Amino acid sequence: MQTVGIEAMNVYAGTARVDVEELARHRGLDITRFANLLMKEKTVALPYEDPITFGINAAKPLIDALTPQEKDRIEVVITCTESAFDFGKSMSTYFHKLLGLNRNCRLFELKNACYSGIAGLQTAINFVLAGVSPGAKALLIATDISRFMTAEGGEGLTDDWSFFEPSSGAGAVAALVSELPYVFQVDVGASGCYGYEVMDTCRPAPDREAGDADLSLLSYLDCCEKAFMEYQARVEDADLASTFTYLAMHTPFGGMVKGAHRNIMRKIAKARAADIESDFERRVQPSLNFGQRVGNIMGASTLMAIASAIEHGQFDAPQRIGCFSYGSGCCSEFFSGVAGREGQARIHAQGIGDRLDQRHRLSMTEYDEILAGSHVVKFGTRNAVPDPSFIAPARKAHERETLFLKQIKEFHREYEWVS
Repeated sequence: MQTVGIEAMNVYAGTARVDVEELARHRGLDITRFANLLMKEKTVALPYEDPITFGINAAKPLIDALTPQEKDRIEVVITCTESAFDFGKSMSTYFHKLLGLNRNCRLFELKNACYSGIAGLQTAINFVLAGVSPGAKALLIATDISRFMTAEGGEGLTDDWSFFEPSSGAGAVAALVSELPYVFQVDVGASGCYGYEVMDTCRPAPDREAGDADLSLLSYLDCCEKAFMEYQARVEDADLASTFTYLAMHTPFGGMVKGAHRNIMRKIAKARAADIESDFERRVQPSLNFGQRVGNIMGASTLMAIASAIEHGQFDAPQRIGCFSYGSGCCSEFFSGVAGREGQARIHAQGIGDRLDQRHRLSMTEYDEILAGSHVVKFGTRNAVPDPSFIAPARKAHERETLFLKQIKEFHREYEWVS
């Protein structure tokens, strides 16, 4: 059978972060309840950062590592997001231009809440498997941000933000998908999908989130169980407890993943409580490490969990990872793949953890100033020039060139590299 999967992969999570416990105390939230989120910090998008800057900064190291001939074999660019700033023009066109890719390339964008990244991955995998252009590569960029905006005139936060605010992050995952799955080889055909219409969370306006937290949790739990059952029906001898060395799941926050893991281990694996806890630490926790520091990055979340599992697991020998993606509304999928020593070495080489450490830590005053100014680059902005001196230390956070938004001119976004 033809091999296919992720050839190269990188995570980029911006230049600024906030300690979420400090934020929770700042908002006067119940810290006892907050501990159940299993969150440490989150990325905050600055006014001169947007889904393009996040995506380019994730993808550029992968593109720079290619030879000119390899770069020219990128024939598809797929953007996966719910944070686009144009109802018509695909952000893939910006990525294509800024990365200097061949013009003989298919460019498009996918939206399906937090499932979009895996929808894009499966689309790219099937492009490669179709064999219509042997040796071709697909570039997948899943990029999402959260911008919280205070009302003009000084109104503060609403209660609706309470526990959504500490967990919502910003970031991007870029992946090259090809016949050379050095990082993650997908188990072809090993997949179970499950979906139905539910109004759990949505974006009724481009810069506004709404939803029912309890319903979202129940939908997530239901889909995790049923998607795995469909996987099990399609994959002979698949066993939840023994088939997968690691599990990587869509991570709105760590506590939700822990609840879903506990639910399926009880119902499907018939495991005891003590065994479930140790299983969580051994098989799931490695996939949460990045998410606990970045927050929920929606369409990129499951891909980031896969990268985190490969970075933090033990891969002296090839190991199978069971993956679960959920997108509100809803659609879900359980699939699997194999990573080994080479894949882990390639993820290590990206220095993802180092860049997380380098982010500027925001004070609560700086954070509130960001909220007050977020409207400058909201959806539909026609003309704007973000202040480059705002939170100036963040612009120098990383020890390499970083792309930032320079201005918006007649709706068109222009960018600049800053060393």
